[in-house]
Amino acid sequence: MGAEMMRAPLHNDRFLRALRRETTDTTPIWVMRQAGRYLPEYRATRERAGSFMALAQNPELACEVTLQPLARFDLDAAILFSDILTIPDAMGLGLSFVHGEGPQFARPLRTAADIARLAVPDMDGELRYVMDAVRLIRRELHGRVPLIGFSGSPWTLACYMVEGQGSKDFARAKALCWSEPQAAHQLLDILARAVAHYLIAQARAGAQALMIFDTWGGMLGPAPFREFSLRYMQQIVAALHADPTSRDIPVILFSKGAGQHLAEMADRYGEPPVQVQNLIAVSKLRRMAQKAGLSEVVVVGSNLRVVGSDLADSVQVRLQRMYPGARYLRAAKAVMAPMPNLQDTDDAALLAWTSQLLVAIFGAEVLTPAPSQSGDVAS
Repeated sequence: MGAEMMRAPLHNDRFLRALRRETTDTTPIWVMRQAGRYLPEYRATRERAGSFMALAQNPELACEVTLQPLARFDLDAAILFSDILTIPDAMGLGLSFVHGEGPQFARPLRTAADIARLAVPDMDGELRYVMDAVRLIRRELHGRVPLIGFSGSPWTLACYMVEGQGSKDFARAKALCWSEPQAAHQLLDILARAVAHYLIAQARAGAQALMIFDTWGGMLGPAPFREFSLRYMQQIVAALHADPTSRDIPVILFSKGAGQHLAEMADRYGEPPVQVQNLIAVSKLRRMAQKAGLSEVVVVGSNLRVVGSDLADSVQVRLQRMYPGARYLRAAKAVMAPMPNLQDTDDAALLAWTSQLLVAIFGAEVLTPAPSQSGDVAS
């Protein structure tokens, strides 16, 4: 199946063209957490699997939920259904998800000896289920849209591995950096090597774009960000560019809250990066890029406050196609869409998804939904 499937023509390459800074007919749309609990069919599949980990580790079910949003919405990419913490789990830390509390590790890293025992996982062993899912999703997409593969960044993975669970400040991880920098760098180095192998394996299995989630990079100050986060993402990108399998595949960086480092990230990559920012106006990013002499930075939106554009009309057309019969309000180059009319759910995540969808579209200032359509937005 491999060679024939991998050569299947891509019918919608809008997303990949945008990442390569080529002309597109309209702004590509894909959504963070594209497959998830806002969909009734996802919740049904999740219940059938029995747990989140059972769902993520079953290639057939992971494929099913990856494709679910594409059956409902006119999206330009699929993103692999998985979790950023698969690598630590494969390293033996024992990942589980506790309802209402998020991810937890049974064996968090507490000493330098714990770190020294870590090894890069076998991509065809402990993480084969991820590669099997990528291969299956590519086959089932039939070239409809490209597939995005991903991993957590070394710093973000280290935060969870040292803390043992989610945290507001990841004090243990920060303490490791300040009190035992040698051990911290040892941990980050092995994670960088593991992430590089992991993303290359996803590319070999069929991923057409790769994304690094540096979710907690923004909690570091400028110097620590360079030392403990950016340095290791640079190491990963260099490895991806050096491997013939992933050399020509676009790489997306999601470094939450780290927009102030845009110019430095471009310099460290040695070329204009594909940069995902959080909670920052695109107009500001453009000014930052121009000031740094970067004329070709591609900005991919996530919770972005996007200001004015000539693309407003095409955005509205696409939204109307997604939600037939919905009413849209226009004001001062702005577009507002109501919540999708999905049955069998009043989950607050539905509104959160809609908001993410809108802010992922460049060229429109997203307005708050009308009171009759609003609710508490899930984080």
